[in-house]
Amino acid sequence: MSSETLGTEVAPALPALELAILSRQGGRNYNEDACGHWNSDTHLCCVVADGAGGHGGGDIASKLAVRHIIEQFAAAPLSQPEEVTDLLLDTNATVIRHRADGEAQAHMHTTVVSLFIDMNRGLALWGHAGDSRLYVFRDGQMLAHTRDHSVVQSLVEAGVLRPEEMRTHPRRSELLSALGSAPEDLHVTAASRPWHIHDGDVFLLCTDGLWEYVDEVEMSASLNRAADPRAWLAVLEELVLKHAREQAKHTHDNFSAITVWCGRGH
Repeated sequence: MSSETLGTEVAPALPALELAILSRQGGRNYNEDACGHWNSDTHLCCVVADGAGGHGGGDIASKLAVRHIIEQFAAAPLSQPEEVTDLLLDTNATVIRHRADGEAQAHMHTTVVSLFIDMNRGLALWGHAGDSRLYVFRDGQMLAHTRDHSVVQSLVEAGVLRPEEMRTHPRRSELLSALGSAPEDLHVTAASRPWHIHDGDVFLLCTDGLWEYVDEVEMSASLNRAADPRAWLAVLEELVLKHAREQAKHTHDNFSAITVWCGRGH
């Protein structure tokens, strides 16, 4: 099944913000990723999710997460980090509740990463579960990215593994948390405080199928050469496919991304 995208690729009502979406099947038989966005005159919400669970359950879980987060934000935009955490916990409960809908969904779960922008105040919040990531770039350089809830991330934080080894470690795909987990096992992380957006800031939300094949140096270099958000995602797609071919990974993962450009001073 194809991924779900909610809304158009570019948000024309937001002249100060430009947005583009990418979602590809990769080397898999179907796409379990989902991504979407919603905006009003004052707020923007973007969500990317990477489902798993087999027998079609993964793509159901990822769509559920995207829809629930967007619907809840549209009804009541968030303004504090703890509200992001609460929304992710509520989304987890929604995924668990829908596991009872059918046998194919009994073991479904999904990563998620979400971005929330208050355009009037020039502030951004974000939150995630699993190893889908949010990156922040300023002046063409990466300033920060979320930390995965994964085995290899815990090895890096323990000093056992170097960050550059995460992408090739044999346990790279093992998650410590994802939506669909029992509440006592769930880990979600929200930005500790609102991010003050500068003209030219760029956000990238993506699944591991993208960042596994494109490192941060390549992300920054290609961003600095790109004319607009669509062009940048097109280059990132080419890099994923190129590196997957070089590694002879014909079954490389689905890969999806949303990028938001704030002004044109990137």
